[in-house]
Amino acid sequence: MKSITIVLLTIVSAVAFAQSGLPTKKVVFTSNQRLSESDIRELRTTAPSLNLVFPARDDLLKELADADAVIGGLNREQFLAAKKLQWMQVTSAGVENLLAIPEIKNSRVTMTNMKIVQGIEIADHAFALLLGLTRRLDIAIKDRESENWRTLAQYGPPLELHGKTAVIVGVGGIGMQIAVRAKAFGMTVIGVDPKDIPYAPHLDRTVWPDRLDAVLPEADVVFIAAPHTPETDKMIGAAQFAKMKKGVLFIAVSRGKIYDNLALVEALKSGQVSAAGLDVTETEPLPKGHPLWQTGRVIITPHIAGRSDGEGPRYFELYKDNLVRFARGEPLRHTVDKAKGY
Repeated sequence: MKSITIVLLTIVSAVAFAQSGLPTKKVVFTSNQRLSESDIRELRTTAPSLNLVFPARDDLLKELADADAVIGGLNREQFLAAKKLQWMQVTSAGVENLLAIPEIKNSRVTMTNMKIVQGIEIADHAFALLLGLTRRLDIAIKDRESENWRTLAQYGPPLELHGKTAVIVGVGGIGMQIAVRAKAFGMTVIGVDPKDIPYAPHLDRTVWPDRLDAVLPEADVVFIAAPHTPETDKMIGAAQFAKMKKGVLFIAVSRGKIYDNLALVEALKSGQVSAAGLDVTETEPLPKGHPLWQTGRVIITPHIAGRSDGEGPRYFELYKDNLVRFARGEPLRHTVDKAKGY
């Protein structure tokens, strides 16, 4: 009965708005966004001039034909079907898979993403990986399975972060949140980013990517938080690992193609990198038998850094704000520069 009521209210609202002489823009939600009926009612109340459509999978192509906007991703066939499309709200921070479709990249369709919305949980995850290594929890977890109580000499001395230096590759929505946490731990924080970063108290300094090799020798910890673009593809390779301080810790939470996975394996074997925390790898899922599973002290999680109990409300607030902005013809938040890839 609730669903019938929602449909009837939507029809009445759309008819009334059409009679007002103003155009009704159609927004199609292309996948399950984990929205409840109350969420949908709130979205429709917030932007009553928009026709919000939540089609079944079999009806998606038909509904896209006259869609002005979509919330969610599209494959090539779906994008070509959406001939009136003006705006695409992507539900992730990374957009490289969509921009690999030439028709999308070269189109005039505005793309927005979650580049700032996802920063909090990913930064938390980066530090979970780091602290798991510095406090040697990876060793303790393995010992629990065998009920082995090591002496401190066997366990190895845990490390404290205070006074250490972090180099963060990519100081966007994710990297900036990592910087906040690193500074709170008493670290010196160096950012690497192609943008001019405004003054921030949790960044000691920033350098452009062409100075990456110059700051890597200062790092006790290197964080990878940049988007994957042609410019960042394998920007951390054998030469960069060689320039790092011996025993450096390496944490990757944005995209696995930014660092050379096999070069990391060799750096782990040599001890140049003492340990690594990886939520992202070049191939996902990471294949069985890959040397990263077996080489050195490596904590691997299955690309889950962007998930949390707090992400849903942040996503929802961005949907609401951008829907209102779209209805009014105002600038949208978190617009992607499709030429740059982020």
